[in-house]
Amino acid sequence: MQKVQNSIVISNYIIKYSIADIFGFDITPCLQLIHFKAGEFILNEGGASEYLYYLTEGRAKLYLTHKNGKVSIINFIEPPCFLGEIELMGAQSESNGVQALTDCCCLAVPLNECKDKMLNDIKFLKHLCVFLSTKAINNSSSFTKNVSYPLENRLAAFILMTSNNSLYTEKHTEVSEFLGVSYRHLLYVLAGFVKKGILKKEGGSYKINDLKSLNILAKEI
Repeated sequence: MQKVQNSIVISNYIIKYSIADIFGFDITPCLQLIHFKAGEFILNEGGASEYLYYLTEGRAKLYLTHKNGKVSIINFIEPPCFLGEIELMGAQSESNGVQALTDCCCLAVPLNECKDKMLNDIKFLKHLCVFLSTKAINNSSSFTKNVSYPLENRLAAFILMTSNNSLYTEKHTEVSEFLGVSYRHLLYVLAGFVKKGILKKEGGSYKINDLKSLNILAKEI
């Protein structure tokens, strides 16, 4: 996690992503720009965030650890997207984990300065309602796709979403649960990708050798 101190760079990000237009008050003096490297945690599971984040660049995954230690992938996050909005609204007090899959950039609103203003800002709350509604629709669409297409297509899309620098490293147990297939079936399809030359196994990871073929499979969804 690295906070950007250059005010010109911060101003350029604010203008580029039009975040000031979301609020009914002047949010710009409060905004911070924070970079996260791939693998870093944007929100620590079980903790309370100091910020409302607005993801502008990169990809991340949302996950939950159960009492028995099992980890479940909940969803994947792409910009533009709020992070920590559920906690801001008080729907839950502790965050689910959010981990950067690639290098990520977030505009961050410190809650100690702006929480009350945001919760009383009609313009922001209307925007947040639309955002949450769209998010619910997209989640329903993703679930429908997850049960309507062959694993080859869904796994190709999953690999493209989660890979970083052409390297796929996700745990098979978590992936099989997320995609709703058996561990054995997942390994079978992965082995097929290796046999076709789409992937190359490197230790516990897979290197993408044929990006074009993965994109063709994913676009069928």
